[in-house]
Amino acid sequence: MRFLHNARIYTMDEDRPTATALALDGQRILAIGGEDLLADFDPAGREDMQGQVILPGLVDAHLHLLQFAESLQRVDCETESKDECLRRVAARVQESGPGTWVCGHGWNQNNWGGEWPTAAELDAIAPRTPVYLTAKSLHAAWVNSPALQQAGITASTPDPDNGQILRDQGGQPNGILLEDAYFLVRDNIPQLTVEEAARCLDTAQRQLWQLGLTGVHDFDGSLCFQGLQRLRTDGGLKLRVVKNLPLDRLAEAVALGLGSGFGDDRLRIGSVKLFADGALGPRTAAVLEPYVDEPGNRGMLNLDGSQVGAYGRQAALSGLSLAVHAIGDLAVREVLEGFAQLRAFEIQNGLPALRHRIEHVQLIHPEDVGRLADLGLIASMQPVHAPSDMPMADRLWGARAAFAYAWQAQRQHGARLAFGSDAPVESPNPFWGLHAAVTRCRRDGSPGEQGWYPEQRLDLLTALQGFTTGPAYAAGTEGRLGRLAPGCLADLIVLAVDPFACDPADLHRVRPAATMIGGEWVWQS
Repeated sequence: MRFLHNARIYTMDEDRPTATALALDGQRILAIGGEDLLADFDPAGREDMQGQVILPGLVDAHLHLLQFAESLQRVDCETESKDECLRRVAARVQESGPGTWVCGHGWNQNNWGGEWPTAAELDAIAPRTPVYLTAKSLHAAWVNSPALQQAGITASTPDPDNGQILRDQGGQPNGILLEDAYFLVRDNIPQLTVEEAARCLDTAQRQLWQLGLTGVHDFDGSLCFQGLQRLRTDGGLKLRVVKNLPLDRLAEAVALGLGSGFGDDRLRIGSVKLFADGALGPRTAAVLEPYVDEPGNRGMLNLDGSQVGAYGRQAALSGLSLAVHAIGDLAVREVLEGFAQLRAFEIQNGLPALRHRIEHVQLIHPEDVGRLADLGLIASMQPVHAPSDMPMADRLWGARAAFAYAWQAQRQHGARLAFGSDAPVESPNPFWGLHAAVTRCRRDGSPGEQGWYPEQRLDLLTALQGFTTGPAYAAGTEGRLGRLAPGCLADLIVLAVDPFACDPADLHRVRPAATMIGGEWVWQS
């Protein structure tokens, strides 16, 4: 038994919002209160926190865990100029053996003047080495000619469903693959073994602990799940993971009778992930009105409401909830229509009202703002996207951006908020997300003290709930996670700086001093 005292504890528990001491019995919290609890505990088990702050462990409700883990080893392409990106790729090509794939992540053509990069530019620095670089959005890839050749992509290769191969004026592939078209190349890259994936995930979880994350909701595929299971079997998985399933595994999951919540508090099944559209950066998010600079482009709608409803009915019979990616306002509207059909199906068939989610909700039409709450849907959003995307949103969506990344509007209408990062699209640092949610500013303070569309800012407590009680509710674990209260699992972080007392502009600078999961200190500075 251990006793943490002389702390400023913010519990996220409505019954007792603050405390100064807590007692732990194994993995769980036994008691919480004031220094008067000292009398009940052996002095040998006491840990003086010296006035530091304790919060519940933070949870990233949307990331790609294995892709984040792999990104730690890939070329960082998030550069201010295309030339710098090419320089970094060239350096990696020189370090790599002949025929070895060079992979990178993070480029955004909107930051390089708006023009798409080309295969020819990569060919100049890598004429024989296949290169595969994913865009910051993870909805496009930039590849060179050797990569296209290995994938067998030529002028006669048709666009795949829900994807597009961009081509030059002569009809030849120009090196940019949008949406599902990038699978044509990605599937030719040698895959990690399960053992390699497990080691990669272990490295990633250690990085996440240092950021204050004790849990994540993962949206990667089967290899990630296999790697997590291997890590768990070997006793190395400390991070709590809610594992969402890709749509192409729905039939298998239903046949096995898997339901949301199957597993335990270390590794459990979440929802089935669907994609209703693309992303803002490559202009593939499905929108009701065309992009400002492309009058003929309304993005790519991958699923309409009837399709969402059909998949949802199939999943609901097995007790599986849906998590549907929807970024543009057209996609959000179609997904809402699908969920309306699904809710009616649940009622008609005496099924439980599952905890369905819409992922991102980056742009919503004013008429649809209250519908997530009306349908009992979770708004799974990523505040850290807004600082990166605000110039693009203003340029590509115009005045519609007033309802982009509209966290406050969702809160006011009563929707549950679950916050994440979409890493490796953005950093998984939750304090960057908290800063974005509270200030609507970039970390350099732009666009000004009031922030971008300041009416959508959140107070810090609500933002913290998005990283604590919100993800716990989404996972069905609100009775034992997301709060510091008797009976809850002892997942917590220690901070030297009180986020409630510091200048909101400095929230992104906050760093944990220690992280505990299940009563075990997994990291201390």
